Amino acid sequence: MSSKPSFDQLLQRGTSVIDGGLSTQLERRGCVIEGTLWTGHTLLSSPELIEQAHRDFIAAGAKVIITSSYQVSRKGFEDVGLTAAEADGALQRSVQIARAAADGTDVLVAASVGPYGAILHDASEYKGNYGLTHGELVAFHTERIAVLAGAGPDLFAVETIPDAAEAAAIVAVLATYPDIPAWVSFSCDTESTLWAGQPIEEAVRLVAAAKSVRAVGVNCVDPAFVPALVARIRTATDLPIVVYSNAGGSWSAEAGEWSGAEVTALAAKIAPWREQGVSLVGGCCGTDAAAIAALNAALARSA
Repeated sequence: MSSKPSFDQLLQRGTSVIDGGLSTQLERRGCVIEGTLWTGHTLLSSPELIEQAHRDFIAAGAKVIITSSYQVSRKGFEDVGLTAAEADGALQRSVQIARAAADGTDVLVAASVGPYGAILHDASEYKGNYGLTHGELVAFHTERIAVLAGAGPDLFAVETIPDAAEAAAIVAVLATYPDIPAWVSFSCDTESTLWAGQPIEEAVRLVAAAKSVRAVGVNCVDPAFVPALVARIRTATDLPIVVYSNAGGSWSAEAGEWSGAEVTALAAKIAPWREQGVSLVGGCCGTDAAAIAALNAALARSA
């Protein structure tokens, strides 16, 4: 059995590759990803395909795999006629499935903590400004983070956060779990600001002060924005930086798909991102296991 590093040890190894877009890889395996629960449907109906997708990313060289919990919450399940207990069970299974895929390897399991906007099914994760109070956001994230923590992930992947106000709520919840490391990655619509309008530096300073946060960065952003965003992040913190952009292009909430993505182009960007000191690099929407394998190969060439 391979010796598994801690998340802190992994961050000390230089630049490492993490996984890509889970929904994209599931589609490569023939899944139809649609509906309000997105990959949560596959988690309920075909968990073996989730495990295989994780294994695909591990075979491609990923050192961290992210669970299929992004779209799972009590409120989201109840909105489609399921129960809170079923949501909690799905959250637990998402970690168990990833652990099964990573068994016998040195790959870490990151429990995905997605934004509140992801359960609204209207692209609100690319808007922020939900109109909720701090307390309401804390209550929402407390439920799911507690269940995920109980399932025993190696770390939390707090991801696609579009609003500094939501980040503040999540940090408040993470304070309850100081021994579980986390990264926090933001979604941005420009080279300098989150979708909700706050400067990336402001959001990074907010989360970097949290005891359990070990890395900060961006995900599901246009790769063209990454160099400027990383430069701004570095002015706000010395923490390691995580970047997993999408493959480029644009998202249509009406069609439920990305267009104009350039999957093969992502690997060409690894050298300059590495030169900027990015510690973890992977892909988000539009990036499959082949794209992660290409990233891994490009990283090896640039070493």
